[in-house]
Amino acid sequence: MTLRISVIGTGYLGATHAACMAELGYEVIGLDVDKAKLEALAAGVLPFHEPGLPELLRKHVASGRLRFTDSYAEVAAGADIHFITVGTPQRADSQSADMSYVDGAVDSLLEHITGEALIVGKSTVPVGTARRLSEKIAQDAKNGSSIALAWNPEFLREGFAVQDTLRPDRLVYGLEHERGLELLRKVYAPILALDTPEIATDLETAELVKVAANAFLATKISFINAFAEVTETVGGDIKVLADAIGHDKRIGRRFLNAGVGFGGGCLPKDIRALQARVSELGLSQTMGFLAEVDQINLRRRDRVVSLASHMLGNELAGKHVCVLGVTFKPNSDDVRDSPALDIAVRLYNEGAEVSVYDPEGNANAAGRFPRLNYVDSFKEAAKDADLTLVLTEWNEFRELNPSDLADLVANKQLIDGRNVLDRPEWRNQGWTVTGPGEYFELGNMAPATTSIPVQAS
Repeated sequence: MTLRISVIGTGYLGATHAACMAELGYEVIGLDVDKAKLEALAAGVLPFHEPGLPELLRKHVASGRLRFTDSYAEVAAGADIHFITVGTPQRADSQSADMSYVDGAVDSLLEHITGEALIVGKSTVPVGTARRLSEKIAQDAKNGSSIALAWNPEFLREGFAVQDTLRPDRLVYGLEHERGLELLRKVYAPILALDTPEIATDLETAELVKVAANAFLATKISFINAFAEVTETVGGDIKVLADAIGHDKRIGRRFLNAGVGFGGGCLPKDIRALQARVSELGLSQTMGFLAEVDQINLRRRDRVVSLASHMLGNELAGKHVCVLGVTFKPNSDDVRDSPALDIAVRLYNEGAEVSVYDPEGNANAAGRFPRLNYVDSFKEAAKDADLTLVLTEWNEFRELNPSDLADLVANKQLIDGRNVLDRPEWRNQGWTVTGPGEYFELGNMAPATTSIPVQAS
């Protein structure tokens, strides 16, 4: 019998999971309350940018293996396994995760499931959520139904979501019942056949795996950015420092690139929610270091704004600033908690005329902050610029040559916010260039050892 799968929530995670489950050969029905989104997905139109996913979506809408609905009754009747992929955003009144969407999805499923089913949580939730939901299911399930719960955290990287779903580096399940393990092994059989590591554990461990991974990555990024603060003051080469410690196999080189900091819909939210949850558990000091991780990350934005002001003679009013990249990372159109967009907005608020070009993020950025001047190419953005900032490491910007901009800008000044350009080459062609981890004294062609005072904005 072909497994019938539902995916509750068709945002970034849900749409990816639904299309990939169809690619594995299953009949999949995606549910959402947003009818406009459902119509777009049913027409094969993806409402966000993710390489490789539009093709899968169109393929399986056309094949009939993937369809969409807003009816829980239809989902309950048409699927045996229900993946919950709804959002858990940060609450407006605290750092805690908002669990209303997860709770609502479970409540709605319980209203309609009358037979045997498995509910699988994929959303990132505070530890203890699955146990609470398991108790709710036992109490509220309809008479005659048999519903098991499992937790199967996602580890998607934006820009690589299809790959991370179909060829993940591990599969983790939190379980209470053997039946749940059997069903998940059936679902993921094609992936397990690729010798993908499988970890079957308890509910609490499965919940903690995702937030622990994100907390570690955030810490590693802020660690190198903290040392960038040191090299910006005393001198030194932050790239060489990262390379040197990255050779230590206990440390590794990945995520040791100094820059403007992390952002997006996961890392900032997850480390704050983790701090809030452990405080609720009476362990407020246990994750106290994450507060400093968060602050180091936010200080990188302060640093770039202060540096930009310094390079423009401490007078931003009326100056033309070119910003290249406003998504929080390349190969995505996601601007949630993006340090790049935040820096662009701060410069605008200080009086600068800010022209923005991002290969995929302009529309989402304009939806959040429409007053910036969004243009369709780096050449338009750079025209008459007094200062250029590279804030997202798109390949298009990594491959820029000094001559690409030289005849466009008013002043050859650039902040390489992601440390991706060949700075000596740019300097050889008359540019004043600096970036994270380096203090560059204006007018000189080499890094200086005196520091720029950083003022918090």
